[in-house]
Amino acid sequence: MSRTPALRGMRRFVAGVLAVALGGFIPHAARAQNTGCPVFPPDNVWNTPVESLPVHSRSDTYITAIGKTLGLHPDFGTVYQGAPNGIPFTIVPSTQPLVPIVYTAYGAESDPGPFPIPPNARIEGGANSSGDRHVLVVQRGTCKLYELFNAHRMSAGSWTADSGAVWDLHSQALRPDGWTSADAAGLPIFPGLVRYDEVRAGAITHALRFTVPRTQSRHLWPARHHTAPSAPIRQSC
Repeated sequence: MSRTPALRGMRRFVAGVLAVALGGFIPHAARAQNTGCPVFPPDNVWNTPVESLPVHSRSDTYITAIGKTLGLHPDFGTVYQGAPNGIPFTIVPSTQPLVPIVYTAYGAESDPGPFPIPPNARIEGGANSSGDRHVLVVQRGTCKLYELFNAHRMSAGSWTADSGAVWDLHSQALRPDGWTSADAAGLPIFPGLVRYDEVRAGAITHALRFTVPRTQSRHLWPARHHTAPSAPIRQSC
C-alpha cells in the first residue's frame, strides 16, 4: 500500500538502512537511555558495522539520485514554529496503563492495541503539529517499543493513529513483508535516532535514519514496505 503526499503532507520514508559512523563505530549493542533495554541484539542489522561489506552495484546511482553534492542537515537541536525539531521519545514504566488505539488508515498492517501510551507522551512537532506526529514509547521492564504515525490523543485517554507497530527490543523479528509501520519502510524509527546519551558517550554505534529527496519504488531488506516516488519530496533512510 503506497502513501501519497495528500496524507497531511507526510514525509515518505525510503525502505533502507544506512550505517553511519560518527566519532568511531564501536561494535556493541546500543542501549536505550534510562531503560535498561538493548536497542535490538548486538548482531542486529541496526547495530552491525558495514565498512567491510561490498558496495552495492547501484550505489553510485543511489547517491546521485539522493544528491551527491548535498550536505547533511541535522533536524534536531533547534526550535521550529514553537516546537523542538527532531523526533522525541517517551520512556514509561512496566506498570504504565494500557489505552486503546484506533487506527484511521492502515489498521490492516498495524499491530492492535492497547498500548502503554501516557496522556503526556511527546509528539513529533508538538501537540499542535500538522506534520507526521510520530509518538515513540519505550517501556522499561518489558523492553517493548511502541510507535505511532499521525497520533492524536482523545479526551478519554485513547489515541488515534494512521498506523502503529510494536517491537520487542530483544528480538530480531521483522514485520511481514509488505507491511508498513509508523514509518512507511516498515522499520522502527527509534533505533535510527541520534540520542543525547550516545553523543555524550562519544560514539554512535548504529545505523542512522535520514531524509533524502528521492527514492526508488521498491524496498530492500530489511525494509518491508515502500512508497511510490511520484515526485521528489522528502523521504527518510
